[in-house]
Amino acid sequence: MADAAGGGSGLCAGRVVAITGAGRGLGRAHALAYAAEGAHVVVNDLGVRLDGTPGARSPAEQVVREIRGSGGDAVAHGGDIATPEGAASLVATALDTFGRLDTLVNNAGFLRDRMLVNLDEDDWDAVLRVHLKGHFLPLKHAAAHWRGQAKAGRPVTARVVNTSSGAGLLGSVGQGNYSAAKAGILALTLVAAAELGRYGVQVNAIAPAARTRMTEAVFAGTMAAPGGGAFDAMAPENVSPLVVWLGSAATGDDVTGRVFEVEGGRITVMEGWRPGPTADKAERWTPAGAGAAVRELLVRAEPPGAVYGTS
Repeated sequence: MADAAGGGSGLCAGRVVAITGAGRGLGRAHALAYAAEGAHVVVNDLGVRLDGTPGARSPAEQVVREIRGSGGDAVAHGGDIATPEGAASLVATALDTFGRLDTLVNNAGFLRDRMLVNLDEDDWDAVLRVHLKGHFLPLKHAAAHWRGQAKAGRPVTARVVNTSSGAGLLGSVGQGNYSAAKAGILALTLVAAAELGRYGVQVNAIAPAARTRMTEAVFAGTMAAPGGGAFDAMAPENVSPLVVWLGSAATGDDVTGRVFEVEGGRITVMEGWRPGPTADKAERWTPAGAGAAVRELLVRAEPPGAVYGTS
């Protein structure tokens, strides 16, 4: 099947992979890449527009046709994974169709960009719902299945790949809701990795940069495809090889709780909050003393990265 689905090496042969938001962009690229490596793929997509409003139809079926047309195996899932019922049915679709679930790739999302003073509560709730809750619920239901398998004495080699963003790492002007959601996904990844390792589940996250519906207009200059046959660093297909490897059994037992920034041909292990310079007076500070200590500490501290959208 791996050869028929695109000449892959069979890295994920026989594995069952569920991918949310897999109808377009990064999710579609991941689905095709997994199929090329021999995986059975559950292609989830609700078919919404860029702002999350209902679209005319889901593109999931088209991706399934592409995979089957290349000799792969896939099934479409159109449920809303930010609801308990939709997330549960995603796992059920994998089990009912293919008899197992090995990998979950959380990728679904949309944007409603506003500056903070113009950001409506509905826009905040909608973006947090699809990105953060839309990661939590599929992860919860998949984890419950894998825990049950492990407790029943069945071997589990499960993988979860979550999708954060540079906005979650550094912030992004005009994207307070999106940045908060993506930062929450990073913390959720760390907690899930710590809790689920005992059941044979590894959980990692990526912060990708690629040309998608969410980036091609906002960052039009950066995301434009080059001409003349030059390497297209912003093609979403560049991100998928790392996602496929993280979702495979080839990671071994020690790659979990990590965050990887990936763009073009570059992969970076991101190192999060760590203690920096410290002052300990061993007694209560005065406000003025605390301020003086902070000034001295900041001189010795590494400067923070620039928030996206600032000069």
